[in-house]
Amino acid sequence: MATTKKVLPVQQTPYFWEEACKHLVKKDRVMKRLIPQFGDACLQTRGDAFVTLARSIVGQQSSVKAAQTVWDRFALLPKRMTAANVLKLKVDDMRAAGLSVRKVEYLVDLALHFDNGTLHVKAWEGMADEDIIAELVAIRGIGRWTAEMFLIFHLMRPNVLPLDDEGLLSGISHNYFSGDVVSRSDAREVAAAWAPYCSVATWYIWRSLDPLPVAY
Repeated sequence: MATTKKVLPVQQTPYFWEEACKHLVKKDRVMKRLIPQFGDACLQTRGDAFVTLARSIVGQQSSVKAAQTVWDRFALLPKRMTAANVLKLKVDDMRAAGLSVRKVEYLVDLALHFDNGTLHVKAWEGMADEDIIAELVAIRGIGRWTAEMFLIFHLMRPNVLPLDDEGLLSGISHNYFSGDVVSRSDAREVAAAWAPYCSVATWYIWRSLDPLPVAY
């Protein structure tokens, strides 16, 4: 009897990655040193828009391990993780999964935005980064940093510079300023050489601090 092989979902990788690496190696001395250290590793996206944003809300102000534990419990509640299904959940069940009152409110607001068509999800592909950020920050619990992570990790936009990200500033400090404190202005000056591939350079700066890639 033939066995059926389980087909895993294909993780997408950015079409621009190879071109971006060539550009960065040519334009930036630090990138020239960093990029070869990580071989073929690159940014990958997983899941859908709603799941990605829901995970980011669950993970706020929590350690990676704690956030994963709560997410695993929460993900068991609906038959499938969709906005419509989350809106059917009981608050008590969500709280029992380990979610705070505030995070329950945020997840419900996120689900409402997806379910009632407030978000132009199908139009995002053709929208400018700032227009997408403006839509996302209107959702409770989503700030600019979360929106920028969504642009990088889900929509795989090539030129996002998340200046509110502590890891980016720390990595720039370590790699470009011998550990001295770095301002947002300093970071912008460094990143001038990265454009139009700031997302890719940011990913490599993160890797210089932690070799294990992060996925959202």
